[in-house]
Amino acid sequence: MATYLIKGASILGAEPTDLLIRDGVIAETGRGLAAEGAVVVDAVGLVALPGLVDLHTHLREPGREDAETVESGSRAAALGGYTAVCAMANTSPVADTAGVVEQVWRLGREAGLVDVQPIGAVTVGLAGEQLAELGAMATSAANVRIFSDDGHCVADPRLMRRALEYVKAFDGVIAQHAEEPRLTEGAQMHEGEVSTRLGMTGWPAVAEEAIIARDVLLAEHVGSRLHICHLSTAGSVELLRHAKARGVRVTAEVTPHHLLLTDQLVGGTPELGSPAVAEGWSPDGPYDPVFKVNPPLRTATDIQALRQALADGVIDIVATDHAPHAVEDKECEWAYARPGMLGLETALSIVLDVLGPQWDLIAERMSRAPARIAGLDEHGHDPAPGRVANITLVDPAARRMIEPDDLASRSRNTPYARMTLPGRVVATFLRGEPTVLDGKAVK
Repeated sequence: MATYLIKGASILGAEPTDLLIRDGVIAETGRGLAAEGAVVVDAVGLVALPGLVDLHTHLREPGREDAETVESGSRAAALGGYTAVCAMANTSPVADTAGVVEQVWRLGREAGLVDVQPIGAVTVGLAGEQLAELGAMATSAANVRIFSDDGHCVADPRLMRRALEYVKAFDGVIAQHAEEPRLTEGAQMHEGEVSTRLGMTGWPAVAEEAIIARDVLLAEHVGSRLHICHLSTAGSVELLRHAKARGVRVTAEVTPHHLLLTDQLVGGTPELGSPAVAEGWSPDGPYDPVFKVNPPLRTATDIQALRQALADGVIDIVATDHAPHAVEDKECEWAYARPGMLGLETALSIVLDVLGPQWDLIAERMSRAPARIAGLDEHGHDPAPGRVANITLVDPAARRMIEPDDLASRSRNTPYARMTLPGRVVATFLRGEPTVLDGKAVK
């Protein structure tokens, strides 16, 4: 392995220092370091973070390689500053057996851009009727620790209880897509003033909140670990706050898009949760399917509650819910469009807008905490001597306009097209080897 000397980086915003990387490990930090034969990386003005970890990524392979592959999604992740991603189970075939999760895990290793940790399905075929092979996936080469039917709610409370009981034996996690399906039948967007004005069937906040309330009670009863995917409403925040105060073993994520985009965009109104990002930007018009997502974009009031909860630690992490779609599945009439948005290459910029340059807090929400939840021991550690060199270098002063054709994903369904976002990932190191340098993928 090559030896790298990162010169003048600011670790978590502290005073500039040098980092010497040798044999995949940070060998030394300090000013004025030198090493014969080392590849020097100029990091003056850059902030060094622990490599980011995404707990919620859709890589589509196997089955929908026209939208994304493990390799293309891994490249997008590396460009976004990630060194590890957790791949959701809603592939084709579904990742509900040891064979499928091992396939995804091996594809990630072959790509070598980020560590790809598969998430196993909770139920067979995501059908919500029979538990999948949780134990076999947990003991497979993929070492699965998180299970989710994301895209579908585990709606049967008895089945959800059984899943929580099963994974408790190996300290696993059930990650719930909180949506009471009987309350969202035919839903097209958030239920509220905009849906009424547009005449579209609404997705009420209570559909999410009812499942969260039920599941925190089940997790408390069983004593098992529960994770709430893509939490999106102010009411959900309060339920989560109450559950944590009681000591329930529950964690939750929020997506970048639920921290920035409002339901007003569906009607063509350029309302964002950040005045700085909104300045000079406007959507293409009403009914743009790029803004269709599940759970749907919520109100400005919800966004402010989510932002505050992220800052306070009520919400544990930011997860992208990166959901690439082929052109024919997204550029069509709203009712027929698939829900989902790209997120890996823009997440850090949006979190920087939300939290400001609080680098320690950003590291906690985007690296340390997700690594702890997923049990990814090599990840989530601040750059320091003796640590595995999973590092992200960020230019905090940069501002960049997002152009869909410049993204590494095979898909183009980014809601941030033509937005100017703060910050830019300059370099990413995975176990001491660069996957991104000068803002470009090495592989």
